[in-house]
Amino acid sequence: MSKELKHSFVELLETHQNIVHKVCRLYTNNRDAHNDLFQEITIQLWKAYPKFRGDSKFSTWMYRVGLNTAITLYRKSKRTINTQDFQGVEFKIEAQEFDDTEEQQLKLLYKAIHQLNDIEKALVFLYLEDKNYNEISETLGISEVNARVRINRVKTKLKTILNP
Repeated sequence: MSKELKHSFVELLETHQNIVHKVCRLYTNNRDAHNDLFQEITIQLWKAYPKFRGDSKFSTWMYRVGLNTAITLYRKSKRTINTQDFQGVEFKIEAQEFDDTEEQQLKLLYKAIHQLNDIEKALVFLYLEDKNYNEISETLGISEVNARVRINRVKTKLKTILNP
């Protein structure tokens, strides 16, 4: 990979790393698992970056790679995420720490979201990121109509979980 390509990847990852943190928060329950998943998603993004054609926004592509990586690892490990050692490339990215004190109000919502299946979690995540139905359908590889129907069903399911 050329120096320019590496530099552009690092800049884009630094700019959009909160996307990866949010995916990690949805699919992990503790700091170590969060850090491991963050590393694994970063590795998968790095491996796939030379093939990124720019047909969609980088952030949309990043959501797709991140969610697919999380879902794949989550299903394989049944809630225990194993990472692979990645040697030969050193990233100097300043990690932004996750401040749980600012998110006390979201704890109940995240607890409810953890009760959803993998696809439902991805739908809620993209919806909360203010993605439109077209972007959601493109990211998840489903039709726009299917995205609308599934999001409405997930909203109803979350209401039931939060207000039994």
